[in-house]
Amino acid sequence: MSDIKPAPAVIRVAHSPDSDDAFMFWALAHHKIDAEGLTFEHILTDIETLNKEALKGTYELTAISYHAYAHIHEKYAILNVGSSVGDKYGPVLIAKKPLSKDELKQVTVAVPGEMTTAYLALKIWDPEIKTEVVPFDQIMERVESGEFAAGLIIHEGQLTYREQGFVKIVDLGEWWFEECNLTLPLGGNAIRRDLGPDMIQKIGRVLKRSIEHGLQNREEALDYAMQFARGLDKSTANEFVGMYVNDMTLDADEEIRKAVKLLLWRGQAIGVIQDKIEPDFIDVLPELAGSV
Repeated sequence: MSDIKPAPAVIRVAHSPDSDDAFMFWALAHHKIDAEGLTFEHILTDIETLNKEALKGTYELTAISYHAYAHIHEKYAILNVGSSVGDKYGPVLIAKKPLSKDELKQVTVAVPGEMTTAYLALKIWDPEIKTEVVPFDQIMERVESGEFAAGLIIHEGQLTYREQGFVKIVDLGEWWFEECNLTLPLGGNAIRRDLGPDMIQKIGRVLKRSIEHGLQNREEALDYAMQFARGLDKSTANEFVGMYVNDMTLDADEEIRKAVKLLLWRGQAIGVIQDKIEPDFIDVLPELAGSV
């Protein structure tokens, strides 16, 4: 572990402005839980920007794509709480008409960022696919306009692409399960190593408490998350939140950790990731009585 720095006055928590992340952090952002005396500042921005900021070690606690972990593992470890995992579902490659793999080789696919897990899974599915980075919330409209023949969508678009007239080429979460018999771990919460073990555990407990409180007070947490749901009705937003905030979010078990390792190792095998990385998960330990 790198040298431990003095505890910061404010813990910067960075996450995406999406309904699932908003649901996770609602209780913390609105002071519904015991923060153990810590002060938190919330930074909301898209996941690829967060991945790039993590390269610089900008934030103490940050949502990242699991793909990005291969590039930041010296600065960050992964908390076992806060993961977004696709259980037979995940990023979807969509187009206006069916396309074969051979046809896809002739076009450029819009992707939400080269450090996203969606991009890594796509390249494992077909390493020869040509891609171009497009902001995630512009991908469907730019496929619709004909600028791109296909696009890789994340977040709420996974539930709405059909009603918007697109067809599915592949759901990478479905494919990954068929390929490996594992869930597809998309993102997690990385914590800076230089905070030291005591502070890491303290922040981890607060994060877990926030997620648990949201799950226990679902209606209130969902009402808050709706402002980040990008036009979804409440029922669909509830479905989306349930896909990515659940028991797997409270604890990344051995199957999820195995899937993260396999994902990164297969990325290394095709040359997208340089080194063979062993993921480092930190388990948030139960509080000792009277220790708060």
